[in-house]
Amino acid sequence: MAQQFVALVILGALGLYFYMGLRVGNARAKYNVPAPATTGHPQFERLYRVQTNTLEWLPLFLGTLVLFSTYLSGWGAVFLGLVWIAGRYLYMEGYLEAPERRGTGFLIQAVATGLLFLGALIGILGSLF
Repeated sequence: MAQQFVALVILGALGLYFYMGLRVGNARAKYNVPAPATTGHPQFERLYRVQTNTLEWLPLFLGTLVLFSTYLSGWGAVFLGLVWIAGRYLYMEGYLEAPERRGTGFLIQAVATGLLFLGALIGILGSLF
């Protein structure tokens, strides 16, 4: 049963990324930053950077989430996945207020990803012996 919730967490993370993309698109129009430009109004640049940084973290997060849920704990993966989503949301909101306020959200999602990685590794090694 946990696997269905892991799937929902994956959709939640992808949904947050989709939301970030919509915000970037809206900011392009609002601040008159035509594609393919990636610079312009500071608020657009922040939104763009949040989306880009999230994309940079998604492969590591999604891969370790699936491996953790497969080899260690589905419910643990659900919990850490929700923590990651919350951290990414806090990162986004903090960055939009002021770039120096992004640290807490970044740290939360980075720790969650690190725990997913470590747990996946422990689970995989444990299954070998």
